Amino acid sequence: MAKQGRLIIVDDNKGILSAVKLLTEKHFASVITLASPNVLISELRLQGADVVLLDMNFTAGINSGNEGLYWLKQVVEKFPETKVVLFTAYADIDLAVKSMQFGAVDFVVKPWDNDRLITSLRNAYNMSQGENRKRKKESNARDEVPMFWGQSEAMSRVRDIVDKVATTDANILITGENGTGKEVLAREIHRRSLRRQSPMVSIDMGAIPESLFESELFGHKKGAFTDAHIDREGKFLVANGGTLFLDEIGNLSQQSQQKMLVALQNRSIVPLGSDEVVAVDIRLIAATNRNLFKMVGEGNFRQDLLYRINTIHIELPPLRQRKEDILPLAEIFLTRYANRYNKGELRFTEEAQQALKEYLWEGNIRELQHTVEKAVIMAENRDVDVEQLRLQPIAPSLQKAEGSTLEDMERRMISEAIASSDGNMTTVAQQLGISRQTLYNKIKRYGL
Repeated sequence: MAKQGRLIIVDDNKGILSAVKLLTEKHFASVITLASPNVLISELRLQGADVVLLDMNFTAGINSGNEGLYWLKQVVEKFPETKVVLFTAYADIDLAVKSMQFGAVDFVVKPWDNDRLITSLRNAYNMSQGENRKRKKESNARDEVPMFWGQSEAMSRVRDIVDKVATTDANILITGENGTGKEVLAREIHRRSLRRQSPMVSIDMGAIPESLFESELFGHKKGAFTDAHIDREGKFLVANGGTLFLDEIGNLSQQSQQKMLVALQNRSIVPLGSDEVVAVDIRLIAATNRNLFKMVGEGNFRQDLLYRINTIHIELPPLRQRKEDILPLAEIFLTRYANRYNKGELRFTEEAQQALKEYLWEGNIRELQHTVEKAVIMAENRDVDVEQLRLQPIAPSLQKAEGSTLEDMERRMISEAIASSDGNMTTVAQQLGISRQTLYNKIKRYGL
């Protein structure tokens, strides 16, 4: 059988490391040995691994197995595609069985049986490959819109900027209306960056209560507050070596803005309940549908923070400014949902195409996507007509919206959605494509 996969062995006994490496090199394409788990996470970030063979104890005189559990949780949380097999002494068997509840796939007892060890490691490798294939298939089937540049002049300008900055570490601020694809663009920039082998971590700043801001972003130590039962890494550390995407950054309070500024300036964070300063290496991409420059003038957003996040500014145009891209996007969604709902080959009628091009698309790409999905579900034959699109007539007030500010348009959209949904906030949030927490924040901001 051809050698496949990458294995990392972590054990503080050099004799064991040498013996297991000699045994496993016949079965794995790459075998790495680590005498300490302290460098395991950085090694996984740098090169990755299919399987980790992890000892339970590393500190002399301590045989509780807690060290192994700690590093097991770190690997499972940060690298779910990597499978962990525990290496344990006889006295640790009960603990090893318990640890499988935390994500280990198997355990091997020392002194080990060679055949048993190889079988366990190969099974773990096959499991990782099966889940990776499943994850890839699910990823391809997601509703997330792939980056579509289109043919419009407005998007051509955006693409020129991305071509210049993607491979740099420059902080980027993406602005634009709801539904224009700010997170999709952020993922495209990350995919084309030098950090693409590390994760891009996304967080909706509008959905984080003020009381949890530091814990979510910077992490906390056990006992830092009432419900802090275990140590937890914040998003900065999870994204270490990769990209941190902060959506709706305009929703940060003044206090949170100050904490964010300090972290970005110092390139370090201090977890709650700790005095330890932890260095972080992230590329920051922030996004908002608000006018931060206007907010600075009104005293609602720190100018120094805006300078920090705004090395490069990219404004995503709304669909009404890239009308030539509406039909190609609609065709992409039509094919996707026709396949998903087993509708065969569908096509838009000429009347439907004209309606799509003329519609205002206040919700932009997100609204277009949802409209086409509903039309596919309602389609009774090959032709998708205006009737299946169910586009709402454009009110005169909305036809003039192009000259309004983003805030005015957003306020009006939320107000109309609340009225049409009889105040059902769950329905309103779903209709607008935002979380309930974000909706409540916006209602408070606009005094609705």
